[in-house]
Formats: sequence, structure tokens, C-alpha cells
Amino acid sequence: MNRHETPARVVVYVLLIWLSIIFIVPFVWLVSTSLKPDSQILHFPPIWIPNPVQWKNYSEGLTSIPFALYLGNTLFICVFSVLGTVLSASLVAYGLSRIPWRGREVLFYCIIGTMLLPPQVTMVPVFSIFKSLGWLDTYLPLIFPHFLGGAFNVFLLRQFFRTIPKELTEAARIDGANEWVNYRYIVMPLAKPALWTVGLFAFIASWNDYLGPLIYLFDDRKYTLSLGLAMFRSQYSAQWGQMMAVSTVVTLPLIVLFFFTQRTFVKGITMSGIKG
Repeated sequence: MNRHETPARVVVYVLLIWLSIIFIVPFVWLVSTSLKPDSQILHFPPIWIPNPVQWKNYSEGLTSIPFALYLGNTLFICVFSVLGTVLSASLVAYGLSRIPWRGREVLFYCIIGTMLLPPQVTMVPVFSIFKSLGWLDTYLPLIFPHFLGGAFNVFLLRQFFRTIPKELTEAARIDGANEWVNYRYIVMPLAKPALWTVGLFAFIASWNDYLGPLIYLFDDRKYTLSLGLAMFRSQYSAQWGQMMAVSTVVTLPLIVLFFFTQRTFVKGITMSGIKG
């Protein structure tokens, strides 16, 4: 780094630090509120450091709802959502990137075009379909769509698959390998960063999903953590301390997961052609 690059780099670092502070403030406020007594939560001006620290918000919050049951329900949905997303999106992306056939580009653009439709537009007809199938109050409406791929996931994996040298699969075909062998033993092992990225996206989406369980689940024994958090709110008030405590516990797994997978996550993004 020469002396001409130093001022510009310092400006970039200062800007990044400032933006990091802006993004971390909500989480700091979440943790701070989870440790406050009720008298300090809505105090103005805001009190950032709770005094005294109310650790009982965590114990009371985690015991006031069946947290373990909701955690198990959420993990069940997340695991099958990740499996369905990775399997279906990788199969579609392989067919669109590694197998030459007429019309694949047109189909790919049609798939990308579905991203223009917001979920609110298709919410009513999709609900009607699941109702006619008798899937209401089950986990199928929350899991089955992930086995149908997804435009963004297909796009990300397709871009990554295109970076894998074609000579590898062509050489395997000469040796007698079919497309399934190429997909299973050549492309998939080389695409682990992109697969981890897609799986992480699917896990976060299912973990944070509130609208889906709210629409399709009626039995409170099947609720997820996102619906369990809503139980802390009543018609006239809310148990803010306990709600923030449970929200902190629900948020921490995502932070820890991203912390341990950030290198693979960044690699999967940058090598998929959507960096910048």
C-alpha cells in the first residue's frame, strides 16, 4: 500500500466502522432491554445500561412459554426446509447449467421472472391450494414449497455450477458416467460453498418465518418460536423485558451460525457471480 492509497483506505475503514455501529445498535438495544426492570424499559431519555440487571427476565421468559417445544418445532421445519432447498435447487441448477438442451435459457429467464411477484400476490391462491389438499394445521405448507426449488437459489447455484470446468464432467462422460454420477460425485462436492450459502439462506428464512406459521398453524402445540414470541403481547400491554430476553435467545443461534460459516458463506456468494 503506497502513500496515495492510505487516505482513501482510511476513509473506507472509517465508513465501514460507522456503518457497523449503526447495524449493531439494534442488537445492543435488544440485549440491554432484556436486562432492564419494567420501569426502565420505556424511560425517556433511554437508559442503555440497566441498573439493576434483571436476569430473571430470561428465566421467566423461557418458562412462561413452552420454549423447548417451540424450539423443536422450529428446528424440524428448518431441517427439512434446508434439505428440500438444497436438493431441489441444485437439481434444477445442474440441468440449467451443465446439460445442453433447447429452451433452457428461456426456462431460466422464466424462473427468474417469478422473482418479480411478491409473496403477497400469491398468498391467497397458495392458501386455497393447501386448503384443498387438507394440509392446513400441518407443517407441509411450510416445508413442501422448499422442495420445489426457488428462483434465487436456482440462480445462485446455476452461476456457481457454470464456474466448474466442463472438462471434468466431459471426461467423466467419456468414461461412461451418466448425468446423475456427474451431479453426485463431481459437481456437488465442488459446490460446497454455494450449497452452504443456499442452506444458510433457507435456514434463516424458516427460522425467522412468522407469516407462514401464523396462516397455516392453528394448534398452539405446533407453534414455532416466532409465534411463541407473540404470546408476550396482550391487548393492552406487552411483557417487554421477557419478550426481549427470549428474542435475544432466538437471535443468538443465527449470529453464532453465521460467525462459524461466514468464510464459506462469503466464498459461495463471491464465486456465484453476484458479488458487488
